[in-house]
Amino acid sequence: MDPTTLSLIQLGVVFFALGFLGRLAGRIGMSPVPLYLLGGLAFGHGGLVDLGGINDFAHIASEIGVILLLLMLGLEYTAHELVTGLRQSWMAGLLDLVLNMVPGIAVAFMLGWGPVGALVMAGITYSSSSGIIAKVLGDLGRLGNRETPVVLAILVIEDLAMAAYLPILTAVLAGVSFLGGLTTVGISLAVISAVLLGALRYGHIVSNVLESPDRESFLLKLLGAALLVAGFASALQVSAAVGAFLLGIAISGGTATNATRVLEPLRDLFAAMFFVLFGLNTDPRTIPPVLGVALALAVVSAATKVVTGWWAARRQGIATLGQARAGAALIARGEFSIVIAGLAVASGAVPKELAALATTYVLIMAVFGPVAARYVEPLVRLFQGKKSRGKEPEIIF
Repeated sequence: MDPTTLSLIQLGVVFFALGFLGRLAGRIGMSPVPLYLLGGLAFGHGGLVDLGGINDFAHIASEIGVILLLLMLGLEYTAHELVTGLRQSWMAGLLDLVLNMVPGIAVAFMLGWGPVGALVMAGITYSSSSGIIAKVLGDLGRLGNRETPVVLAILVIEDLAMAAYLPILTAVLAGVSFLGGLTTVGISLAVISAVLLGALRYGHIVSNVLESPDRESFLLKLLGAALLVAGFASALQVSAAVGAFLLGIAISGGTATNATRVLEPLRDLFAAMFFVLFGLNTDPRTIPPVLGVALALAVVSAATKVVTGWWAARRQGIATLGQARAGAALIARGEFSIVIAGLAVASGAVPKELAALATTYVLIMAVFGPVAARYVEPLVRLFQGKKSRGKEPEIIF
């Protein structure tokens, strides 16, 4: 059969299957991310069916998917909100970084992956999934809750930390010298600072340039700008995804609202291919050996995220129930963890087992995170009820 014909048939099968998986995820009230990963595992090397004909398309589609994921995440914030959140919640962000990088570092050294593996695993366990968390908060009707700004502030700090972390990781994986690594980080931070400053002062100009009454023209300009900025960011040794995130921050007002509405279907399509590609590149036969480690890591890092959210919310004077909701909301891991693992494995600087561990870990956390966020409130109420019933009644004389 002609290779193009075969690729079209295989791609059709994948999209059709993803549609059913997405609908299934909606019915059971969970993120489709873990199901997409499972779909990739089923259709990749070592799975039930090897659909190798879609690899070329899946690769470029997955790159676009990451760019759109981060672009739309940036559209949710303004530069002012980023700066304000950083000032108010930097202590919580520091606690988040320390508590949630340590488990990944410990596992890497326990498995003998060395300093490079430790750096990779630190990023995998550190970053919560902004996409999954935003969806869960919306689905549960908690966007207006008192603890939600605390959660979003921590996510913003994580995104900024990732903007510095990813260039460092890229430099280390490329094997550049210490001086070269410092130069890379310096360039990255300079670019990020310049873009944030420009977004604060000239964001309205960016929005006006992109705005268009014609839907087709608006979509083309928006997508073109995202790919251009991502490409130039990559050329300046800044992550392409972080470049897209910063562009999203620069877009504000009604333009940001319209951009979110126009890009949402495209984001869902290409992001699905991103998660599928990661699954395609992971041999499911490598998962059972790391399942125990992934479960242990999931338990520990879920607890550290709960502690982070609980402490941050308590510091803002939020009640116990809000503290618990904030902690549970931060558990889910997703896109950044997969991006980091994908970069590391593609570089050849870490063992392939790391991809299996990362995939298994993200699967567990992507499923458990939304479940924990949904059921933490009734569990806390139940615990508080039992605690109050357990008190002895006062005797008044």
